[in-house]
Amino acid sequence: MTPLQKHADFFDRNKDGLIYPSETYQGLRAIGCGIALSTAAAVFINGFLGPLTQPGKLASPLVPIYVSNIHKGIHGSDTGAYDAEGRFVPEKFEAIFEKHARTNQTVLTSEELMDMLEANRIPDDNAGRIASSVEWRMLYHVCKDKDGLLSKEDVRGVYDGSLFYRLENKKASHL
Repeated sequence: MTPLQKHADFFDRNKDGLIYPSETYQGLRAIGCGIALSTAAAVFINGFLGPLTQPGKLASPLVPIYVSNIHKGIHGSDTGAYDAEGRFVPEKFEAIFEKHARTNQTVLTSEELMDMLEANRIPDDNAGRIASSVEWRMLYHVCKDKDGLLSKEDVRGVYDGSLFYRLENKKASHL
C-alpha cells in the first residue's frame, strides 16, 4: 500500500477496501473528534472523495471511498507531500516546516498553519482550498498540544498513516 492508502486505510474499519460514511464517522470518533464534527466531516469527506475514487462512471449513492483509488482524490492547494500516485515526497514534507515553522522548526502554530494554507492556495481552486483547509484545521484541532502547537511528528504521522492508530490507542488507554 502507498502511504496515502495507509492514511485512508485507518478509516476502513472492516478492512474491505471501502470506506462508507459510517466508517469515516467511526474513525473520527476513535481519534477523538466530537459527534457533530465527525458527522459533518463524514458527509463532507465521503461526499467529496467517494465519487472521485469510484471505479467506472456510475457513482454509488452510498458514496464509499475506494482505498485502492484514494490517489484520485488528491486535490490542489495542498502541500504536495503526496505525489499523484499517493507516494510520500519527503522534500515536500520538509518544506512545510522549512517555509512555515518560524517559531520552532519542529512545530506549527495556528498562525503559521493559516499562513501555510494561504501560501499553498491555487487561484480558482475552491474545492482544493476548502479540502485542504478542512483537513489541516481538523488535524490541528485533534493534535495541537496544550500550548496550541502542531508537532512535526504528528504531521509526519498523517502522511505515513501511523497518526490515527496512535490517537486511537491513546484515547482507548484513557477510557
